[in-house]
Amino acid sequence: MTSLAVGVVLCLTGWITLYTLLCNTNGSHGSEWNCRLVTLLHGILAVCITAYIGYVDGPWPFTHPGTKNTPLQISAMVISLGYFFFDMGWCVYFRTEGPVMLAHHTMSILGILLTLSLGESGIESCAVLFGSEITNPLLQTRWFLRQLGRYESLTGEVVDVLFVVLFVFMRIVVGGRMLYCELISPRPRLIIKCGGVAMYVLSWVFMVDIGRFAYRKSQSKYRRWRDQHKLAAVNGKAD
Repeated sequence: MTSLAVGVVLCLTGWITLYTLLCNTNGSHGSEWNCRLVTLLHGILAVCITAYIGYVDGPWPFTHPGTKNTPLQISAMVISLGYFFFDMGWCVYFRTEGPVMLAHHTMSILGILLTLSLGESGIESCAVLFGSEITNPLLQTRWFLRQLGRYESLTGEVVDVLFVVLFVFMRIVVGGRMLYCELISPRPRLIIKCGGVAMYVLSWVFMVDIGRFAYRKSQSKYRRWRDQHKLAAVNGKAD
């Protein structure tokens, strides 16, 4: 456990150092811009590592939940745990996130700590990391497009559609299947299964927010389309 604690501290230091370097070299964009760059990098890194774990290194999370942690799984969780500590502290300090995102970070931290302390179910934690972080690059891209004034464009539309589709498929459909496999398997401990249920419930909370966003955006696009057609009809009559 001492080596794990040292690893987490080193990773936390690494993320803080990267953020500090970005602030010093890219200070004109502000602290949130640089924090989101760190978030983007973590998302890409976490997806790459956990994808390799799930698809190459193994074991397959749907058939082997509750198995002993492998060195690569431990490394992936330690890296992400250091990041979540950094981002949680940043969000609390700058007060940029609401209770749902803070709950997500808290549950992620507790879940990884539990998996590391038990020495098992690392493959499930890595699968959850993969499903959680695979939409992260799109989410950050959306924010950067807004800051650059390019969100109201075809690129912004594509990013939004991809984000919603990927979120629904990975967090709700695949996540639901993963939870089912976790619950029916005799290997994972009860506390791990409870954590899986909590994370899936949280995914549905996010899903409700995304559904509201998608509804508002579709209504806005419909109103603009309707107004344009009305204007075109009026102009046609005037001619």
